[in-house]
Amino acid sequence: MGGYYGYYIIGAVLSFIGMIVSGRLKSKFKKYSQIGLRNGMSGREVAEAMLKDHNITDVRIVQGQGMLTDHYNPRTKTVTLSPAIYSGRSVMSAAVAAHECGHVVQHATAYSMLKLRSALVPVVSFASKAQQFLLIGAFMLFNTMPQLMLLTIAAFIATAVFSFVTLPVEFDASNRALAWLKDKGITGSNEYGGAKDALHAAAMTYVAAALSAFVMVIYLVMRYTSRN
Repeated sequence: MGGYYGYYIIGAVLSFIGMIVSGRLKSKFKKYSQIGLRNGMSGREVAEAMLKDHNITDVRIVQGQGMLTDHYNPRTKTVTLSPAIYSGRSVMSAAVAAHECGHVVQHATAYSMLKLRSALVPVVSFASKAQQFLLIGAFMLFNTMPQLMLLTIAAFIATAVFSFVTLPVEFDASNRALAWLKDKGITGSNEYGGAKDALHAAAMTYVAAALSAFVMVIYLVMRYTSRN
């Protein structure tokens, strides 16, 4: 049972950290959504302009649902922007729209880390679905089937690797977005600072996820080695 207690404690701490990071992002979203762009462009218009400047004509920009659900799907070549970003004419709208188009540019230029992340998706999808079942079995049969803990560790390593591979992909997309926003004069000096701050807050959610995955792997390895 000690393993369960340790897992619950770590899970609670990581969940708390995740809540703080998520809360900070929502605060930044609210703040910069209220600061309008001087040129009055909407998120959709910003996205269209960035794709046009990079000579990308085969990607659709559509409106999705919810909040903070913006993403790029390389399989369907579709940039989905949440309603507030799609129609918004704010610093936040410009930053998020440009960031998602940063992923489009990565795809168009065969950015190596994006290709690696895409290749890992099937493995990580399977591993993430199996983790909870493996974890329960590993703790219940820890003394009789230690090999199950090794399988559990392997599953968590897969998600941890994916989380860390995601970091350069997200930071690079933000760097591409910010460089374009600045070079094309989409954001003024004050607006640019807000866009940078907003994307930094978004990036921290990925950093928190990566660190959480790393901590879980370390914990499980320590549990396994303690058997000896």
